[in-house]
Amino acid sequence: MQQHLAQTEGLSTEQQEILVAVREFVDREIIPQAPELDRRDEYPSGIVDGLRELGVFGLTIPEEFGGFGESLLLYSLVVEELSRGWMSVSGVVNTHFIVAYMLLQHGTPDQQQHYLPRMATGELRGAFSMSEPGLGSDVAAITTRATVTESGDYSITGSKMWLTNGASSSLVAVLVRTPEGHDKPHRNLTTFLIEKTPGFGEVKPGITIPAKIEKMGYKGVDTTELIFDDHRLPASDILGGAPGKGFYQMMDGVEVGRVNVAARGVGLATRAFELAIDYAQQREAFGKPIAEHQAVLFRLAEMATKIEAAHGLVVTAARLKDSGERNDLESGMAKYLSAEFCKEVVDDSLRIHGGYGYAKEYEIERLYRDAPMLLIGEGTADIQRTIIGRRLLERYKH
Repeated sequence: MQQHLAQTEGLSTEQQEILVAVREFVDREIIPQAPELDRRDEYPSGIVDGLRELGVFGLTIPEEFGGFGESLLLYSLVVEELSRGWMSVSGVVNTHFIVAYMLLQHGTPDQQQHYLPRMATGELRGAFSMSEPGLGSDVAAITTRATVTESGDYSITGSKMWLTNGASSSLVAVLVRTPEGHDKPHRNLTTFLIEKTPGFGEVKPGITIPAKIEKMGYKGVDTTELIFDDHRLPASDILGGAPGKGFYQMMDGVEVGRVNVAARGVGLATRAFELAIDYAQQREAFGKPIAEHQAVLFRLAEMATKIEAAHGLVVTAARLKDSGERNDLESGMAKYLSAEFCKEVVDDSLRIHGGYGYAKEYEIERLYRDAPMLLIGEGTADIQRTIIGRRLLERYKH
């Protein structure tokens, strides 16, 4: 059996079998379809159906709710495999996974029982939203508001931005400002769980999903705005049942989301490496395969080393979170390094392909458009360095 990069020690036989099944699905179903779906910017409905059959949507949901009850580590390794096929497919499951995680960690027993069994089968698919048109990483500046009505319900008005799966999802965890008073802005934020109809336009009274945002890469998966206009909902739709805890709930979700984005970088870079090392052994120049020229050989060596380093950080961050520890330092490091290395590996792969790498008929062109999203998603590189630096100062306090 061929030995691949980014191997992981300590997996059970069942976990290894799950990864093999996912890799075979990627090779059989995703890689062949990705070029045409990317070109048409088409949601991968058939692939998503296959993921539902594999049980991917319920991978981390406990068995009592119909899932596999697997670890963040295994989920991250599955994301590496999916991103190796087409990063957009990992985007379909990422926000779903984050919402399921937030429900498990912070939801009431009634909320867990109401949502998680349907999430495990993929019948209900999740999205989450923090950002707004006027802000990015500055979550404490959120302006979308939920006010209390005379009947004791809430009314939400405002706009959210950059919802992955905004149209295709049916359950959205959304962070808004509530009136329950605290002196610190981030303690006036509340997470609401909103079940809606998939699609565009008015998906529920007072909720509109406009047309999807056209992007340079990361095609297929829909990215949208979410507009609230006096949307009414009961207090029972607050995640955990109590207002004012949304910031901490979302940050907890983002920690696992950052491990996911780091895993995407490993998967995408792995595919770029596979394409490069295959091409370098077939393409000849000056009488021998270009892989035998030192300049190309050195590029391949550096690419593989970067992939292994990024994968190691993903595994460390995932295992730490699985142990119940805070991992914002480690997930920040993993996301930062993986995204930067992915960009560099993809760039080197394109250079090895030469002129063909610039042609749309070659897969590396798509990877080159997809990689920049990782530099931005789940917090930019500068935000990661800020988090990393602050946590280091806490640990090494003078």
